[in-house]
Amino acid sequence: MRDRERKARFDKTRPNARQRGYTREWDKARAEFLSAHPICRYCPEPANVVDHVKPHRGDMRLFWSRSNWQPLCTPCHSSIKQSRERRT
Repeated sequence: MRDRERKARFDKTRPNARQRGYTREWDKARAEFLSAHPICRYCPEPANVVDHVKPHRGDMRLFWSRSNWQPLCTPCHSSIKQSRERRT
């Protein structure tokens, strides 16, 4: 319950997706990247998420650095990647 409350407080102050850089330009770059890298990095499923290997935390240079991108499927992004980030 505390975790849920903490997340709710954080979400109230968090900028929306567009404000965090997920614009039309991102949508285009994401589609191009997934076309070139169609398989999840962690499993053999089709990738549908472009994940930032190192969280960019608002750093737009890191956000746009393709060397910091990896293709993931939603289940791997939502489980494996998120649990790894919580440990750092």
